[in-house]
Amino acid sequence: MNQPSALIIGAGIAGLATSLRLTKLGYKVQVFESNSYTGGKLHAIKQDGYRFDLGPSLFTMPHLVDELFELFEEIPKQHFDYIKKSNLCNYFWEDGTRFQVKDSLDQFVNDASQVFKEPKSKIEAYLNRNQLKYDLTQDLFLNKSLHKTKTYLSLDTIKAVAQMYKLHLNESLDTTNKKYFSNPKLIQLFNRYATYNGSSPFKTPGIMSMISHLEMYYGTFYPKGGMHQISQSITQLAKQEGVEFHLNTKVDEIVTEGNQVKGVEANGNFYTSDVVVSNMDIFSSYSSLLKEAKQPKKTLQQERSSSALIFYWGIEKEFPELDLHNILFSDDYEAEFDAIFNQKEIYHDPTIYINITSKEEKSDAPANAENWFVMMNVPANYGQDWKKIQQSLKKQVIAKINRILKTDISPLIVTEYVWDPVEIEKTTSSHRGSLYGASSNDQMAAFLRHPNFSKQYKNLYFCGGSVHPGGGIPLCLLSAKIVSDLVPKT
Repeated sequence: MNQPSALIIGAGIAGLATSLRLTKLGYKVQVFESNSYTGGKLHAIKQDGYRFDLGPSLFTMPHLVDELFELFEEIPKQHFDYIKKSNLCNYFWEDGTRFQVKDSLDQFVNDASQVFKEPKSKIEAYLNRNQLKYDLTQDLFLNKSLHKTKTYLSLDTIKAVAQMYKLHLNESLDTTNKKYFSNPKLIQLFNRYATYNGSSPFKTPGIMSMISHLEMYYGTFYPKGGMHQISQSITQLAKQEGVEFHLNTKVDEIVTEGNQVKGVEANGNFYTSDVVVSNMDIFSSYSSLLKEAKQPKKTLQQERSSSALIFYWGIEKEFPELDLHNILFSDDYEAEFDAIFNQKEIYHDPTIYINITSKEEKSDAPANAENWFVMMNVPANYGQDWKKIQQSLKKQVIAKINRILKTDISPLIVTEYVWDPVEIEKTTSSHRGSLYGASSNDQMAAFLRHPNFSKQYKNLYFCGGSVHPGGGIPLCLLSAKIVSDLVPKT
């Protein structure tokens, strides 16, 4: 009996994880990647003595990476290691308020109650409801295909449906948070979690408060060697287990015949296969690779998630008040998200996220210096003048950092690299440079995401942040798991 074959388009984190899971199922797997490297957005650069992770900077639920090594009876820590952070994030406001979230729910309750003058009982009730939301819905929304009938026949699904009223599906995250809290700063802190899937807290449903549960209950971690080490360790495991990589190889078409997938065309060559999995953005999958297919218009016309404009700065100074994750909040969050999603513009006072991996890896920056990843949420690319935006935004960002940290960072910036929506789209094939495919600014967003399988063609599957269950490293890894549950068993 011949070994069945699988072709994967794209070596992002979901494509890499899928290659391993299908190898474990007995498939002979080949991965096609148009770039010269694996990892997709999980990439890195070195410049003038500084190392920068280019893409995702937050690492949660590391057991989903460990699982990939355990599939092949490998000891994860011998290939990929990480530490748990005792400090989740530092928050800063213009009026001088500062707040540090520690890796202890009890301490968070005490600290938040003191700083924001909110009753402990309210904070505890909010955290408990977030956990309930996660417990009720994880099996339905995260672990299984939403688009298979059998998913809805389980006891867990019936239980979730019976308690749907507890999920805050019919109101925005902001509305939910205001039901629990009166302090605008604490509301803003919890509203921020909408950005984890590129959405607006004033539009995305209140069920999204469970995102904060994943971070605050399970903790945040730092992968030794940086975020880039996640993709590279998985790549090495895949090579070890016989996965074949075709780098610098752009797939031009998914070849179909009738309702059956036959393989792919890449660089003028035809590769036949039993199974094809696209890890490409779902919009690009249809517009570039499946031009003859019936287009799922409602799915493809969904509002794009936010994108990012990121300055990577080498800073010739150390800032002890900063840690790995830092947020400098906007004074008017609602106006900021209105600008991003309704006006498709950059707000004049953006919230700033600063990630500094040299806090954990001293070798990521020269002595007495730091590598700053300075990110702002911005609209997807709709033809804005990004070069002009970069220049004006840089001035606004530096001014805001100077005000809040009471410093002058301009003379401290010794090297700079910039990523904007145009560059993100160019290097990752993410439509309009959106980081998460479609936004979740709709109560039905989870059901509108494209399924992990094709309804038109047998043995065609999809993984990654633009399809079910969504964006971010954990959900991308779960999409790979869902695909492996759907493909024909060998």
